[in-house]
Amino acid sequence: MKKFNFLILTLLFLIPLSFIQAQKEKGIAVIGFYNLENLFDTENDPTINDEQFLPEGDYRWTPERYQHKLNNMSRVLAAIGSEYGGLVAVGLSELENKRVLEDLIATDNLKDRNWGIVHYNSPDYRGVDVAFLYDKGRFRVLGSKSYTLNIPDNPTFKTRDQLLVTGMLDEIDTLHIIVNHWPSKRGGKRSIASRAAAAQLTRSIVDSLMNLNPYAKVIVMGDLNDDPDSKSILTHLRSKKKIEQTEPKDIYNPMYQMYKRGIGSYAYRDNWSLIDQIMVSYGILNPAKNSYKYSSAHVYTDPLIMLKTQVGSYEDYPFRTYAGGAYQGGYSDHFPVYIILKSK
Repeated sequence: MKKFNFLILTLLFLIPLSFIQAQKEKGIAVIGFYNLENLFDTENDPTINDEQFLPEGDYRWTPERYQHKLNNMSRVLAAIGSEYGGLVAVGLSELENKRVLEDLIATDNLKDRNWGIVHYNSPDYRGVDVAFLYDKGRFRVLGSKSYTLNIPDNPTFKTRDQLLVTGMLDEIDTLHIIVNHWPSKRGGKRSIASRAAAAQLTRSIVDSLMNLNPYAKVIVMGDLNDDPDSKSILTHLRSKKKIEQTEPKDIYNPMYQMYKRGIGSYAYRDNWSLIDQIMVSYGILNPAKNSYKYSSAHVYTDPLIMLKTQVGSYEDYPFRTYAGGAYQGGYSDHFPVYIILKSK
């Protein structure tokens, strides 16, 4: 009986590992994006506006709260796509610096994975950046570049840079991943032009890749602060609503149809938006044999992680770290999004 129980326990421990390996061998890759909602450390950086997120600041951002936030963020990142072996790569936004990323991947939830970091400091007035984490066992970075958005009519304008990462997925496909966090809607209609300019910058990065190879495998992701049917995305970024409309050099936005079905990643004043998006190029929709192909897109809202507010007037909204200036101890004001790629 003791030998039997030992065998059962051994199998229970081996099943997750063998399952993950089986998913890799089957050729399934999960790639995501997550707005971390102000992941700041607790130390003052005089070069940026981080005073609210200090122990003596407005938010009383203590080391204990910082660690709790790290644990929450890492718990989500570890859970996304876990049935397929977990995330291969993820774009992130609203983080203060490289140090918070190093602290994030050192948490218990993520430390057993061999994570790599791509990060550049942005000129954003609050000091928040975009970044890219990747599983070194499955994704090999070939190069990266940070692009600053300059608006000639507004020389003092500052926002997050756009990050391009090029790498090899499972030594099979070369992917070009562009991580964005476009300007917010603060200022109302006056802010529309800045997101149009951000979309044009993203499109110029896409075009530079497509001009070299119309079948390049490009992924555009980020918090775009506009819904999939917005002019910035349809006109300036020139995304396609349907797969059958997508031709070489085009990018397809699977979030368009999701948004039309009422699916959202962000809620404000009882209105849901799908401002967190991932798009893919024609080359990912129609790849060569044995290459990775787009399969599906999702907003991650697993009830087991309790990403939603459970009670009160904000029930079912994303469970935030702060709400109305009051500490909630939640995750983020955004739900993460992800896509699944499968090898043909």
